Amino acid sequence: MTARRNPALVAGGAIVAALTAVALLGPVVDRTDPLAINLSLALAGPSPGHPLGCDSLGRDILARILAGARVSLGVSIVVVALSLAIGAIVGGAAALAGGRIDGAIMRTVDIVLAFPGILLAIALAAILGPGLLDLVIALGAIGWTGYARLVRGEVLSLREREYVEAARALGARPGRLLFRHLLPGVAGPLAVQATFGVGGLIIAEAALSFLGLGVPPPAPSWGNMLDTGRAFILVAPHLTTAPGVAIGLSVLGFNLLGDGLAQRFGRRR
Repeated sequence: MTARRNPALVAGGAIVAALTAVALLGPVVDRTDPLAINLSLALAGPSPGHPLGCDSLGRDILARILAGARVSLGVSIVVVALSLAIGAIVGGAAALAGGRIDGAIMRTVDIVLAFPGILLAIALAAILGPGLLDLVIALGAIGWTGYARLVRGEVLSLREREYVEAARALGARPGRLLFRHLLPGVAGPLAVQATFGVGGLIIAEAALSFLGLGVPPPAPSWGNMLDTGRAFILVAPHLTTAPGVAIGLSVLGFNLLGDGLAQRFGRRR
């Protein structure tokens, strides 16, 4: 499919590539310390020296946005990777096992999915406490279920294919069947699901940090930047505008990329 026929893939890929470059190269491009306090610049607006202004402690907002990009993108990718791995193994094992094992696993998945994911994440984060590792655990504990259902459905349709039957007839064990013959056939749908998942997790991470359950200050996160800036929204709107735009553009980029991949693989979200 050409770029002209799939503009969402091109636009989303460009935004995601730019976000990744910002997260990785931010410290090289802008060497300003995101934690450096300068009270003489408290609530200062955008200027040549500080393009996005400064917060209530005089910390450079651009430097904090760049540092926050590494947190948001890093947490989201790690959580998606863990959730995808767990979900793929659980869903594939359920489909291959069938019977009571399949039923027990999928009832567990249904129970987890019955509750709003963000509420479960808030509850787990509140129990574990604020911190980067605890944030990953809280988000990963609820993120695997969607991948498990997707993989189970795809494996159920693939396990009757001739090449799978041939591998089984040659003595392939269930583990080899799953990882060598079945999961590669699910790669396309998983890529689409994972791309949308990163966008959703950026919002979830920002929400938990906004509530004080994510990355603890003074470490910069787009969520806790929104939280600290809301008290000054009338006198210094740039404190919330910058992280809000960063979150919006990031989610837009991953959603466009997901739409483009869905078109390419002939799937709908």
